Amino acid sequence: MGHDDEVLHNQLVDIHAGLNPSNASLTQEWAYIGVGRDDGHQAGEYSPIFYQPSVWGLQSWETVWLSETPFKPSKSWDAASVRIVTIGLFTHHKTGNTVLALNTHLDDQGSRSRLEAARIILSKIRDYQQGQFGGLISGTFLSGDLNSKEKQEAYLELTDKGGLSDTYKLISDMHQYGNHNTFTGFGYGKEPPKRIDFILLAPDGNQPWRVDGYSVIPNRFDDEVYNSDHCAVVADLTLVG
Repeated sequence: MGHDDEVLHNQLVDIHAGLNPSNASLTQEWAYIGVGRDDGHQAGEYSPIFYQPSVWGLQSWETVWLSETPFKPSKSWDAASVRIVTIGLFTHHKTGNTVLALNTHLDDQGSRSRLEAARIILSKIRDYQQGQFGGLISGTFLSGDLNSKEKQEAYLELTDKGGLSDTYKLISDMHQYGNHNTFTGFGYGKEPPKRIDFILLAPDGNQPWRVDGYSVIPNRFDDEVYNSDHCAVVADLTLVG
């Protein structure tokens, strides 16, 4: 699966087209779930989840707004922008394992809104794990730009209080690749580089996760042009059992 936490509709269309060249077979096809955060359709940034239907069966999905009115486009507290989490429930065709996947992008300005957003996300994870799908969920993971460093509100709420584990901390250095910081800016030096993008694993589920690899891929290559102000974070995960 692949996630992007701040893509606009035209960019989403380009990514989707790039993943599905005209000569690709149906077994290579990629699809996505997600909506634009501003209107619940195509306006504003998406936090989509890409997946291959030949590998994963989509059971259900939803977008939740990280606000006091989570079922309609909105923002609350001190948030500068509307923020969302995309949630998908996928079953692996070959093994039958069902995975709960969440992708988000928290506010870059509002500390209170990041804290409250983390609480909403934890509440949604509990709802799924204790609801009608609970007995089916083999594992749960959350990815996204938290705009929160390790000692700040959202990360601490999700990990220390919520019990989620940081994939970066679950694997030895010899199985890590690439950079440490995930935010670089565009090289202008306005903000220092920092690690604010994460893949977190929930403790509850029918099977434990094993982290086989972790990498932070460079966002600038030989042409010296930054393709993003963030680096892509990649984790190779296996459900054990």
